[in-house]
Amino acid sequence: MLWDLAGEVRMLLTLPPALVMQVAHPAVSAGVDEYSVFRTDPWGRAERSLASVQLWVYGGAGAAEEGRRLRRLHRGIEGVDAHGREYHALTPANYSWVHATGFPVYRHAQHYLGSRPYTDAEERQLYSEWLQVGRVLGLRERDMPQTVEEFWPYYRRMLAEEIEKTLVVEELTDIGRPLPPPDRGPRPVRAVLRLLWPALRPAFARFQRFVTIGLMPADAREAIGLAWTRRQERRLVMLGRVVRAVVPLLPERLRFLPAAYRARKAYREGRRD
Repeated sequence: MLWDLAGEVRMLLTLPPALVMQVAHPAVSAGVDEYSVFRTDPWGRAERSLASVQLWVYGGAGAAEEGRRLRRLHRGIEGVDAHGREYHALTPANYSWVHATGFPVYRHAQHYLGSRPYTDAEERQLYSEWLQVGRVLGLRERDMPQTVEEFWPYYRRMLAEEIEKTLVVEELTDIGRPLPPPDRGPRPVRAVLRLLWPALRPAFARFQRFVTIGLMPADAREAIGLAWTRRQERRLVMLGRVVRAVVPLLPERLRFLPAAYRARKAYREGRRD
């Protein structure tokens, strides 16, 4: 399921809600606040995160090395969170929560971006595959619930006991936060965006907040304290209808991100050989 899901362009919309759920954990928030470059290099940080996620699913042998690289990167991330508690990024409870957020976000987004909600069997398969990705990242069996039935009590406990509106959550959902124009992509496109960014940035910020909160599971949204109205819900349903109608019509090269497209193409060519 992840082979068809993780690299499709509509899944770009699920990255902001997963990130905000991650930094709603006080330890994760503290680490991101102190060590991340999301303020000074937001586009580069987003690009590197996306490339990493694509490697987990489509990287083949490179997926395991990416998992080892991430663990090396996080070894020195430690400090004290907003409640005065010591934290370390690789503490299993912290590291596993970062990975765990992807599953409920994928599941929730399917109600809007997919053709239909997942069946029970599909949910079990998706969770099983997400656990496999967790093993690539260095998570052990005891670090995460091993069945989807065990996952939901863990998830609800995290929402009830750990998750809150941290300072990083407030910053990432603030439509007034400073955001430079995109500095990735073809030079002519970047030049145009620099000129138009003063007019485009407010609309982009509002849209980002909209999909961040809307594609976050309602119980997580409530636990964090992010408001969501019926009018916004209707707009999200309309956006989902457009996405569901347009994305399947795209050619594969445009429908999937480059790493996913290359992996899928290589797999087909290998089967023909």
